[in-house]
Amino acid sequence: EVHVVESGGGLVQAGGSLRLSCRVSGFQIDDYAIAWFRQVPGKERKVFSSISTFDNSTYYEDSVKGRFTISMDNAKTISYLQMNNLKPEDTAVYYCAADASSGRVLLGFAEYWGKGTLVTVSS
Repeated sequence: EVHVVESGGGLVQAGGSLRLSCRVSGFQIDDYAIAWFRQVPGKERKVFSSISTFDNSTYYEDSVKGRFTISMDNAKTISYLQMNNLKPEDTAVYYCAADASSGRVLLGFAEYWGKGTLVTVSS
């Protein structure tokens, strides 16, 4: 059984930084994608960053490029999301997800999901 667990959310002032972590366990294949989604109340959940365990290729949505960095530990079981220069509009519930297909996560789909962690950026 695959488990996905996020951690690291919290309250930060605008311009500050947070690092989220996502631990994935139980995947039966070596190559999969880990993606970060976020959701604001009343809006759909959207993918904004992903990383492939196969080649460490990454994806960033335009609104986070240059501010957020996704990475993975050497064991390929923990993904980190370093978020710098946070803005109030980054306030959302952040979800980590894992899927065997990088293509699927870029389309906004994933098979395994964490429960989410709240990030609040005050102005």
